[in-house]
Amino acid sequence: MAPSFRIAPGFPETERLTAVRLFWQAFSGKLGTVMAPEAKALEFLERVMDPGFALGALNREGQLIGLAGFKTAEGALVGGGLKDMTSVYGPIGGTWRGLLLDVLERDTEPDCLLMDGIFVAEEARGQGVGGALLEAICNEARQRGLSRVRLDVIDSNPRARALYERAGFAAISEEKTEIFEFLFGFASSTRMERAI
Repeated sequence: MAPSFRIAPGFPETERLTAVRLFWQAFSGKLGTVMAPEAKALEFLERVMDPGFALGALNREGQLIGLAGFKTAEGALVGGGLKDMTSVYGPIGGTWRGLLLDVLERDTEPDCLLMDGIFVAEEARGQGVGGALLEAICNEARQRGLSRVRLDVIDSNPRARALYERAGFAAISEEKTEIFEFLFGFASSTRMERAI
């Protein structure tokens, strides 16, 4: 039986709000304390989300049901800078939020594609969308001539870690959040890689 979805580069502009809402549903537990209130977080994400650094899963009607973002030296799914942050949250609110979110930033590495978030709409879970997006990210790395894909998974998301392990990713290191645990809601993140 043919899958009920397809993987495509980015996401249609008509699906930008869906992408923003799905991202927030997936990551508000980690980012909500810093990026609240929700309306401002959604406004910021709508402004900075770049489909040029994503692979989308679309259902037969062309609606976005999942997304995998990646980061390169040229940009990321959720980019933006201090100017974007202060234009949404104001000079003071934008500055302290930007400084705190910088703690979560991960640097790119030569010969490696950095996966920068993956999420699937609740109604599409269990249909292989997450696995298909992971394979698409690995194919993206191959097409770019890279030899590995890297991602980070937080300790409070064992379901995601299990998906990554099934897809051939292996843990290579762990990083503690230490004093930032109360802000971001997780104690550690595990770096995982897959050779391409």
